[in-house]
Amino acid sequence: MQEPRDRHERQGVQREDVVVLVSDRRERAERLARGIALVLPCRVVEPGAALPADRPIAFVVDLATDLAADRGSAWIMWLAERIRESGLPCLYLARGNAVQDTAAVRLLGTPTVIDPRQSAGIVPTLIRLVAEGKARGGSSDKARKPGGVPPELRVERATTLVTRLFDKAATGRPPSPEEAEEGTRIVLDTVSEVGIRTWLDLVWRHDIQVYQHSLSVAGFAAAFAAELGFSRGDRQRLAKAALLHDVGKALIPHAILNKPGPLTPDEMRVMRTHAALGADLLAQEGAFEPEILDVVRYHHERLDGSGYPEGLKGARISDLVRLVAICDVHSALTERRVYRPPLPAAEAAAIMQAQAGQLDPDLLRVYRPIIFRAGDAAGGPSVRS
Repeated sequence: MQEPRDRHERQGVQREDVVVLVSDRRERAERLARGIALVLPCRVVEPGAALPADRPIAFVVDLATDLAADRGSAWIMWLAERIRESGLPCLYLARGNAVQDTAAVRLLGTPTVIDPRQSAGIVPTLIRLVAEGKARGGSSDKARKPGGVPPELRVERATTLVTRLFDKAATGRPPSPEEAEEGTRIVLDTVSEVGIRTWLDLVWRHDIQVYQHSLSVAGFAAAFAAELGFSRGDRQRLAKAALLHDVGKALIPHAILNKPGPLTPDEMRVMRTHAALGADLLAQEGAFEPEILDVVRYHHERLDGSGYPEGLKGARISDLVRLVAICDVHSALTERRVYRPPLPAAEAAAIMQAQAGQLDPDLLRVYRPIIFRAGDAAGGPSVRS
């Protein structure tokens, strides 16, 4: 099925700000639209139709379709992507079917969910969401690049995705390749637009510990790829590898991961299993590239053979692993840790330069400007590298 085109692509159409109500129940949709229209202009869209010519300020989704079984529907996937990328408020009207509602929430991103028994609260909730969106600058076209979404909302979405990846991994299930891809695109687009310093500032607003470290490393990887002049495909591969590099930490006991003091030798042995655990977990999915698995397994290997888990040396360590290792070390040095404060950029640069026998010296020379471009740490997670 070809993606439907928005009618506002036509020239000369007068547009207004409207609530877009997507529903497969015509009579209910018309009643609900009349109620919404008392306070906000509203347009009804039926499944398969194009979005209206007007400017959406919020979405209301009232679909009985089982989205879990209907994920192959080009129209539903297209609609969900437009809603997610818009950064606009989304209100999902639950149907009381746990499987369907869970699938819908996952597909739509982070909608506000209205219980089917609380239909009287739809309009007040919608008014509040629209007001909050405007307060964040959500209706400003200037604040919406790329894809029309402010950077703050994109980082919130990336945070949600990474949290899901780690939460799923903690149960022994491989992360979703689709969510990893979406998170990677957000990192690349946002770092390209606002720069690494602003990316870090936005990421560090969220107290999500090890997940935050993954977003920081992915941001450094995106900046590194741009510095190296990589193609879009190579940038995507590097940033995705960085985003997933520490997924095995989801399987490490919190008492070790968050321990404020030095680890005992036994605790260190457990901690070091995260690399192999993460790679083995991703391998179960069968959808992650071998080079991504190598990064997850070997990002703590060092050129002089002093790393782990296998003590690889020199040419046995791939270029992608070398790139992520540099970003990982930089992130670890400049983040707050449970056992030390963050290091300033100049000190981090000196330490990394001293590790040139362990980290690739040629790549370090290219990376050095990124250290100072990122600046001194303003916060960051408090977990162990």
